[in-house]
Amino acid sequence: MFSMSKYFTSILFLLFSFSVYAQDDEEETDKPAAIDSFYQLRLGFDISKPIITNFVHERQAYEFELDFYRKKDMYYVLDAGWGRGYQDSAYLNYKSSNTFVKAGINKGLFTRLFPNDWDQAFVGVRYALAFIERSDARYTIFDSFWGNTSGIIQGKNQTAHWVELTGGVRVELAKGLFTGWTIRGKFLLNGKQFKDLPPPYVAGYGRGDKNSIFDFNFYISYAIRWKKKGL
Repeated sequence: MFSMSKYFTSILFLLFSFSVYAQDDEEETDKPAAIDSFYQLRLGFDISKPIITNFVHERQAYEFELDFYRKKDMYYVLDAGWGRGYQDSAYLNYKSSNTFVKAGINKGLFTRLFPNDWDQAFVGVRYALAFIERSDARYTIFDSFWGNTSGIIQGKNQTAHWVELTGGVRVELAKGLFTGWTIRGKFLLNGKQFKDLPPPYVAGYGRGDKNSIFDFNFYISYAIRWKKKGL
């Protein structure tokens, strides 16, 4: 796990270094300056998670995305949300709830050709942090010979952190109104703390007993734009 953490931390560092280099480089010989004459701030809501909740009642999540476009097909991204999970069976019963926040970048794969061209395909990276509250867990061990045994495992507060590699698309349906999806490869960095009794579900990540997960979001977003000064 340490080597995996070190590997993905290196990826995070390299991508952020690339972001700083790209933003500081003022040579724009491959496209007119007018292409980057506007800033954009976009807020999105993942509509897939509430839909999934209707079919999988053991988990609930609400996820939002905020991204900011400055120039050169680079977007600074902040994700946040909250949710809960339930484990309910004859053998074990407990629940967990959490909030989370993620920060990172998306890099467009194709250069914008026109000032009003805001459709994008992208790859990106995130660092994520979740604050988890796990309730007391009630368990029962069934044994026909020795008899049944019941007990309680005390609840606790936990913190999870992970990195994500992302890819996706955004399409502008009308002025400022977007739809699109994101796929995510998620890699938990401190999974050992969940070895004995993991949270049933971590909003923003997934099952607490998995060290790596692939997930997706489907967003409806709205953006506002304003012209850069001097352009």
